[in-house]
Amino acid sequence: MNRLKDATSPYLLQHADNPVEWFEWGEAAFAEAARRDVPLLISVGYSACHWCHVMAHESFEDEGTAALMNERFVNVKVDREERPDVDAVYMAATQAMTGQGGWPMTVFATPQGHPFYTGTYFPRPQFQRLLTGVSNAWNGDREAVLEQGSKIVEALNGRTELPSGPLPTSDTLARAVQTLSRSFDRVRGGFGGAPKFPPSMALEFLLRYGAAGEPRAGAGTPTAAEMAGRTLEAMARGGIYDQLGGGFARYSVDADWVVPHFEKMLYDNALLLRVYAHWWRLTGSALGRRVALETADWLLAEMRTPEGGFASALDADSEGVEGKFYAWTPEEIHEVLGEEDGAWAVALYEVTGTFEHGTSVLQLLSDPDPGDAERSARVRAELLAARARRVRPGRDDKVVAAWNGLAIAALAETGALFDRPDLVEAARAAAVLLDESHMDGDRLMRTSRDGRVGANAGVLEDYADLAEGLLTLYGVTGEVRWFHRAGALLETVLDRFADGSGGFFDTADDAERLFQRPQDPTDNATPSGQFAAAGALLSYAALTGSARHREAAEAALGTVTVLADKHARFAGWGLAVAQAAVSGPVEAAIVGPLDDPATSALHRTALLSPAPGLVVALGEPGSAEVPLLEGRGLLDGAPAAYVCRGFTCRMPVTTPAGLRAELAS
Repeated sequence: MNRLKDATSPYLLQHADNPVEWFEWGEAAFAEAARRDVPLLISVGYSACHWCHVMAHESFEDEGTAALMNERFVNVKVDREERPDVDAVYMAATQAMTGQGGWPMTVFATPQGHPFYTGTYFPRPQFQRLLTGVSNAWNGDREAVLEQGSKIVEALNGRTELPSGPLPTSDTLARAVQTLSRSFDRVRGGFGGAPKFPPSMALEFLLRYGAAGEPRAGAGTPTAAEMAGRTLEAMARGGIYDQLGGGFARYSVDADWVVPHFEKMLYDNALLLRVYAHWWRLTGSALGRRVALETADWLLAEMRTPEGGFASALDADSEGVEGKFYAWTPEEIHEVLGEEDGAWAVALYEVTGTFEHGTSVLQLLSDPDPGDAERSARVRAELLAARARRVRPGRDDKVVAAWNGLAIAALAETGALFDRPDLVEAARAAAVLLDESHMDGDRLMRTSRDGRVGANAGVLEDYADLAEGLLTLYGVTGEVRWFHRAGALLETVLDRFADGSGGFFDTADDAERLFQRPQDPTDNATPSGQFAAAGALLSYAALTGSARHREAAEAALGTVTVLADKHARFAGWGLAVAQAAVSGPVEAAIVGPLDDPATSALHRTALLSPAPGLVVALGEPGSAEVPLLEGRGLLDGAPAAYVCRGFTCRMPVTTPAGLRAELAS
């Protein structure tokens, strides 16, 4: 019997009609494997994963393959986005055994969950042979199989954890910039070769480093600002960016950012939205402004759920073909626009057969002439309307706490920077959903769907990214509710996730026990839980003066010092947080009636400052709930701004020009 019909995960529900007798991850599967004395076959993937769909169609929907799986194994389907802890421990095993990883991930394990054979995607004939071979080994050479599983578990549990060093210094950050420059692609932007993933966290660090007053680079050496700007422009003009609808695909399969892997992930777009907004804030880039606003509009149009949260992902495929929704032929464009506009659009968007079967992914390598602005907007709107009539990619509409935290931070800041209250309101609505639906006492649940909260406990990134988002939302709105909730989340981080050596585990001390307790301080597609926690702790310490939170943040940044010289790309968020710590961060307390335009002008001036990690406290005169505001009053009856570091403040100012000068100094 397939047991997935009641799952909350859209990925699991995609497999609910398979002839495979799937179990969800849990005790029932382990007990059944022990009762039948057969191995577990654990298949891990996610809904937007192209090769997961391929393997499902080839094998899991095939009656013969399913019969073999059902006869010889207890089969467990896992959504890696719901259970990142399960994914992490088995991915570590897969990488250790095969030298590579990916999804779908295929793991054969003992009834105790110990892996003994792993892989990723297998074509059906090879998969069927593998099923037979593993089953025969289990029945004919059990001792060797069990020994293999024990050795893997022992080796993984005995791995030396990444050592921690002292708190990063300005010299550490300078060395990290040099490390990044050595792999920087000066022609095409980004780091390294194909495939190219958006280096969101490294870009955030480079922008902060530039904002802090970057030392002059040596001859021929790109500056941090140059590396960030070249990469941001190349991505925004390439096929990885949806030139019609906004939003970024997961990665580019080539080194030129032309042909994407078409899935669109919430976390990528939340991170990139914030980076592009910060690029505009630092440089005034018109391209940065356009892409930030288009990406924000895409998030609201395509990813918002009826409950006010944000969905996890859009599939790469539609009608079983990757990229079909997004790619165009010249003939299709002419059919929509007519000959004259069609020829102009084909040239503008580089429709030259860059994808498959003569189709192209749209690029915008240069902006149209100013005189063609109206024509460009009309052409884009007509193409977008025509595309909307195509079969749309599927959407994974579960709400993940961590990624919604990233979206809250990005939308709140973007709304404030570009005077878009609708974006701030969208951030607030997502925060309300998470605060009112995902919290179980002081504990955070990771996912929900259709308003129904899943059973999986939040992991470190959920607490840390949500705390980051709520602190940002407080700084934009002055609503102390979000400051207090962030503080409660960080208390749980300190109490339940600390490893006793300055770092953090990825799961709580009372979480389900796997064969290994996951702990990875390095960034992947999203900021590592440890670096995200360090960032939120640092901001909270700046708002409260709490030495406990500051010290915890600094201890968690110790691994950055180790990574900076050789592996800076995997510590981008940690480097960004370290830059904030080295810079203070700057604290801005804005005091005045919230409906007074003078208060609003000071508040906006503070938010426009690119000071690394700047925290903003906003409150009425006499506010005391946020310690940074305590004792800060009006100046001669006028709203006032106080610029501080470590709660030591300069003389208050009452004008935006005075505040800009204080922040710049």
